[in-house]
Amino acid sequence: MTEYNQQYTKNYSGIFSRLTITSFSWAIVGPLTMKFFADYGATVIRVETSKRPCTLRISAPFKDNQPGLDRSGYFNHFNANILSLALNMEHPEARSLIHRLISVSDIVMENFTPGVIEKWGLTYDNLRKIKSDIIMLRQSGFGSQGPNSRQPAFGMILAAMAGIPNFIGWKDRDPLPIGVSAYTDCISPRFATAALIAALDYRRKTGKGQLIDISQLETALYFILPALLDYAVNGREPERIGNAAPAAAPHGVYPCLGDDRWCTIAVMDDHQWQNFCSAINKPELCDDPRFNTLLQRKNHENELNELVSAWTSQHTPEEVMNTLQLAGIPAGMVENVADICEDQQLSERQLFWKLKHDEMGPFSHLGASFTLSRTPARAQRPSPRLGEHTEYICTQILGLKDEEFARLASSGVFE
Repeated sequence: MTEYNQQYTKNYSGIFSRLTITSFSWAIVGPLTMKFFADYGATVIRVETSKRPCTLRISAPFKDNQPGLDRSGYFNHFNANILSLALNMEHPEARSLIHRLISVSDIVMENFTPGVIEKWGLTYDNLRKIKSDIIMLRQSGFGSQGPNSRQPAFGMILAAMAGIPNFIGWKDRDPLPIGVSAYTDCISPRFATAALIAALDYRRKTGKGQLIDISQLETALYFILPALLDYAVNGREPERIGNAAPAAAPHGVYPCLGDDRWCTIAVMDDHQWQNFCSAINKPELCDDPRFNTLLQRKNHENELNELVSAWTSQHTPEEVMNTLQLAGIPAGMVENVADICEDQQLSERQLFWKLKHDEMGPFSHLGASFTLSRTPARAQRPSPRLGEHTEYICTQILGLKDEEFARLASSGVFE
């Protein structure tokens, strides 16, 4: 661990401020994992190239609908506090620079398809020859072993292979894909972060690093563990049941006043049902034999949903949510993007950091999703332009002389 981190971050004493990470990141998995550390002070150096830019850098939406490697809202949302080193790994001089970078790093992270890092000679065994206590994190679609290990993988495909679409949709219709395609990209980083912290603790105690190998597919399986248990014990496949729940009724997403406005409602027991009837000024429904027990409500669920929809459609989603929550009934409006950006709860917890970006102007970057009271996360810098910090990294972190940096720059290695 080194001291230049604190100088560059203006003496921010985050919990990871003495940590340096070299990141070969791609899509969301890599940046989201690294953000957990960068937001709390780590120097995270993302190695990337304009020869094959990250898929997020070339993904819409773009600022003012004008494409550009530094103008993607998708990319910039996830990469605050991260430094960008432009380096063409196919250039003959790139490997020696990477070796120098690894020698001052605590962690090397990569989430490429297995085989890429091997081609560059950056296996864990080789990294240990450069720095004996290095920690390496690998996050591929299927892990580094097994018949599928060399298969490229994307979030929507991995979610399908984890069986998740089988739970989405209605019994008489086809399964539905997950709306946000990079679903597993947002699951795996949570496992990776915990594993990295454990590895750092192990190194602190023993002086030894280790290799962490994560399969994004396997992390997604944790979301369907009850179904896996049901199949293992009973041989039973899950059924798609729309918005219903076996032990709740009404349970669903109901239409409200406004253009495409909705609210979710979950009545979990008979006591909540009685409160629901009172809240909507329909006390007579409490004694209606079709609805006075959970079993009866499930038996007449279509009629029940029609009654609920008739009430919700006369009110805004905020009114429905507030009325039912005051009555002790779980309810939440389905927020659109405008609602989320203006949400007072999220604003109070500073989930979005508005930072001035050279290409995007004032732009809301994703903030920290958890807080540490003594060392809170900081918005130190906006997401990087591709290669923005190349000179700083090479001259200040790696110690290259100006003449050497200029020679390398003219050779085309920094592309």
